[in-house]
Amino acid sequence: MQTELLNRQRWRTRIELANAIFEYLEIFHNRRRRHSALGMRSPIEYEMMQSPIQPVA
Repeated sequence: MQTELLNRQRWRTRIELANAIFEYLEIFHNRRRRHSALGMRSPIEYEMMQSPIQPVA
């Protein structure tokens, strides 16, 4: 997070910084970033592998 977010810009208020950190964690890190515990897949990729889409009859 330090190099991906905090070192890239400055924020005028603590609220702006808190919002940026929240957005980074909730949108990028938790959903799109690859995790070693998931075999270096994003959570979305891992979930798609675990529950393949079933065709609708």
